[in-house]
This record gives sequence, C-alpha cells and structure tokens, in this order.
Amino acid sequence: MPIYSRGLKPPHAHRAAHMSGTAAVEFALVFPLLLFVVFGAIELGAALYDKSVLTNASREAARFGVLLQATPPTTKAQVISLITPVVTTYSQNQLVTFGSTSTPQVDVVFTNSNSGSPLQVKLSYTFNGLVLGPLIAPFSGPLQINTTTTMKFE
Repeated sequence: MPIYSRGLKPPHAHRAAHMSGTAAVEFALVFPLLLFVVFGAIELGAALYDKSVLTNASREAARFGVLLQATPPTTKAQVISLITPVVTTYSQNQLVTFGSTSTPQVDVVFTNSNSGSPLQVKLSYTFNGLVLGPLIAPFSGPLQINTTTTMKFE
C-alpha cells in the first residue's frame, strides 16, 4: 500500500501550499522593469527614426539651397528663408513627435553663392519621448538631435 493512500501528502504538495502567490509577487516585481525596457526600446527606435528624418530634411534643404536659383541668395537670412520651408515641409508629417509641437531649428553657414562655395545646413530638434523622455529629462535634460549637411553651390 502506497504511503500517500494513508493520508500523508507528497513533499512537493506541502511546499506548494506554502508558496502560493509567489508567482504573482515575482510578476509584480519584474513587470515594471519589463515595461521600462519595452518602452525604452520603442522610444529609442522613435528617436533614431527622427534622426533619420532630420538627416534627410537637412539634405533636401541643402540640395534646394545650392541649386541654381533665378536670383541667387546673397545673405544668410535669405538662405534661411529659402530653405526653412523645405525643412518644415519635409519633417512636418514624418517626425514622431508624440503630440509635441517641437519643430526643427534651422541654421546655415554661408559665405556666398558662387559656384563651388559651400553651404552648410544645421538642424537642431528636441526629442520629447512618450513615457521615458519626461521621466529622464529632469536628470539628463531633453534629448537634442542635431544634424549637419554640407553641399557646394552649382
């Protein structure tokens, strides 16, 4: 006659009764860390995507600025007013902003519009994350995304 038929419980059954709820406690401890990692990966992906969009926007703006114009720009202000709409149009619907209204800031390094002269377009953008960005920003500051493109006038 087996020993368990006499009313004795197997050793693992007694241990299981004392450990009820352990999985729930472990889940409660690990789940916030798991969420932090998942949302961190999502926001990192969004930041890298925004970096790519801004790089392409600066290329488009620089290309537009160096192409032959009917009246070539002669001042930095003219160049900025010429290429800012290109940056805005390109990045307006493509940046992952999570509802913020941050727009790229445009700056140029420009000497003259003679053939072969360089035009440098610099974009600066403040990335505002969805969850982790606002949590980390008080400690490290907001994430600044900067990009620079240099092309020569044709």
